[in-house]
Amino acid sequence: MKARNVFLIVLLIIVADQAVKIWVKTHMPLSYQWDTLYHAAVSPYDKGIHVLGEKFQIYFVENEGMAWGKKFGGYWGKMTLTLFRLVAVIFGVFYLQSIIRKKYPRGFIFCAALIFAGALGNLIDSMFYGLIFEQSTIDHVAKIFPSRGYAGFLHGSVVDMLYFPLVRTHYPGWLPVIGGDEFEFFSPVFNIADASISTGVIAILIFQKRFFKKMPAADTTTIETNAPVNDTVQIS
Repeated sequence: MKARNVFLIVLLIIVADQAVKIWVKTHMPLSYQWDTLYHAAVSPYDKGIHVLGEKFQIYFVENEGMAWGKKFGGYWGKMTLTLFRLVAVIFGVFYLQSIIRKKYPRGFIFCAALIFAGALGNLIDSMFYGLIFEQSTIDHVAKIFPSRGYAGFLHGSVVDMLYFPLVRTHYPGWLPVIGGDEFEFFSPVFNIADASISTGVIAILIFQKRFFKKMPAADTTTIETNAPVNDTVQIS
């Protein structure tokens, strides 16, 4: 696969991801917010857009931390997380260049490009969104390019919006501890960048044997000499 094609794949995902995030950020109030005092959900999922009834909905959630909204370390923890993402993306640039140059299988390069594009998409949020947007709340729709943003450089929140509650039911009552509790599949709210990363990783896991069979063999070098080789040669 040519570097130009990889660039176009990454660019397409970044443009789609950022276009949806910016639209959601500037047109919707938060659908879900955690009360910092009571650690409870405030107005959970009641201000969303139903695209395909109950099966596909758009909600606006901001993720300050890692996957599943996990946070650590406050101010410095957030900065560390963003810097880690930045290092991963920089490494990804060199890695993509390497596998393109070594002519790895097209499918593997495509999956790597998906993972890279997703990581870059979320990195953009973390680095710049705090600077270019107002704070969003469940009662306020943020404006872009205000006189002052809601956070500093490297401290933006990742915007999530895609919600697919495919199955909503309850655990059987006979199960210990969780019996009778609500069960929902698929519960996370995510974005296009997340979907790109997940698709790339899952595809590599599924097709790894096919990819690795087609990996280019390591170069071997044969050294020729004029020295005779026979059984009488001794090493002392």
